[in-house]
Amino acid sequence: MNETIKTILDHRSIRSFLEKELSEEQIRLIVESAQAASTSSFVQAYSIIGIKEPAKKTELARLAGNQAYVAKNGHFFVFCLDLNRLRLAAQLEGIEESEIFESLSSTELYTVGVVDAALAAQNASIAAESMGLGICYIGGLRNALYDVSALLKTPDHVVPLFGLCVGYVDNRTDKKQRLPMDAIYHEEEYKTDEKMSEQLHSYNRDISDYYLQRTGGKRADRWTEMMANKLTNAQRLYLKQFLHDKKLPLN
Repeated sequence: MNETIKTILDHRSIRSFLEKELSEEQIRLIVESAQAASTSSFVQAYSIIGIKEPAKKTELARLAGNQAYVAKNGHFFVFCLDLNRLRLAAQLEGIEESEIFESLSSTELYTVGVVDAALAAQNASIAAESMGLGICYIGGLRNALYDVSALLKTPDHVVPLFGLCVGYVDNRTDKKQRLPMDAIYHEEEYKTDEKMSEQLHSYNRDISDYYLQRTGGKRADRWTEMMANKLTNAQRLYLKQFLHDKKLPLN
């Protein structure tokens, strides 16, 4: 097993960072690593906004659901779907926005941007962890995208998708066991529900044991229980309207 794979397999979310900023060299290498990720048809439909200003990080922490580590870390990155750059590219080629509206608002191009941003972020995360730093993804930014967008001054056709805390680890958390490989990896065809259910029952026992140990017996959540609760409490249903307002009605 090489060092890259060791770094990947040792991943865990870090939510407690030392009050030490990343160097400009570290930031540059993390962003360059993000840019080295695969991108559909060379579109590169994402942008990264780095946040250093303490007051702005504090406000983003509040908007993300009062997550303190959004404010206290070495550097905070916001990964955005960015189709505005494509609009500008077309404009430079003498093409009016009305001529490309159908493409800019397509579900396909939106999907390309989301995938591109996710691939870039994961490259950035692995780069940071290879430097001995910790990371934590922040989906909570989508709790208040109108406010986040206003704070970051993102124009139409740009959507802040998630944040990424990066910094020097203060408290290294335990590693959460993922779903068994057999529940994720299918060969030739998708597994039956019966087979999947067997794997989920086994996984439930592992996750309950994890929470029992981590909380000193205060929690024993099952994975299927957590997912069922998530599905019965729909979140962020305003997103469709937000995308429409950002001129991304998704046709």
